[in-house]
Amino acid sequence: MRECWEVRAIPPGSIASYSCDDSLMRAPRSWPIGWQRFNIWFIFVVVVSAVATGYAQDPASNTPAPGADKGALQVNWLYGSFVPKEVPLEALTPAQRWKLYTRMTYTTYGIYIKTGFFTLRDQIANSPPEWGQTAAGFGKRLGTRQAQFVIQNSLTALGDAAVGWELRYDRCRCDGLWPRTWHSIARNFVTYDRTEKNLRPQLMPYAAAFGAAVAAAAWQPDNPNLLVKGYQGAITQAGVGIGINWLAEFAPEIKKVLRRNKDKAVNKP
Repeated sequence: MRECWEVRAIPPGSIASYSCDDSLMRAPRSWPIGWQRFNIWFIFVVVVSAVATGYAQDPASNTPAPGADKGALQVNWLYGSFVPKEVPLEALTPAQRWKLYTRMTYTTYGIYIKTGFFTLRDQIANSPPEWGQTAAGFGKRLGTRQAQFVIQNSLTALGDAAVGWELRYDRCRCDGLWPRTWHSIARNFVTYDRTEKNLRPQLMPYAAAFGAAVAAAAWQPDNPNLLVKGYQGAITQAGVGIGINWLAEFAPEIKKVLRRNKDKAVNKP
């Protein structure tokens, strides 16, 4: 239902006619400052939500594969694949890359949790508004986000495999809060080539995030700006990637603290 309001002086006995321009009445596509702040807080919640709910690793995901895969194909449900500090960083074989891809994209439930969080954010923000805040709209957003993240993981794995670059996070072979924090930040922007010694720009995750966001936006209503959507996907990758790396770096310490607090609560008279 539309209402058009116009104030004008109409001479008695005359007939006035006018039309409403839909383009002037539609809400702008850009979000207000409040929603921009919400997006920042949402990224923060995605990164630390598992810590707030008890933070536990997936036992099935952390069980090392036998033989040559031992220690090299560890996948955590929250922060993905990683190389422990004590495990040498060696180049992945094509078979190992395939195993990591299937586990990170389909069989480890972290990607489904990620999909749920981002879908909830879209539902609260009613984005895109044409889908509405209904069960049907939630289903459309859920499918869109799941497809986006599967495409993103697939493009990242394919790109890194093509050039032989490292896709796992390697925990710092250093000590101290700030050196390890800097390592977790830097590894979100650089990676190793097939020698596992020479650094290269971390291009694949950002190109994949851009491409996946564009692909997901292509079937959304009202023809959203694909370049803007791609840019937003890449920026989200930067923020979430740093937080995920930091959790991967300090996961052992976080587990010890939480376990200690849990033991104190259990033994408290």
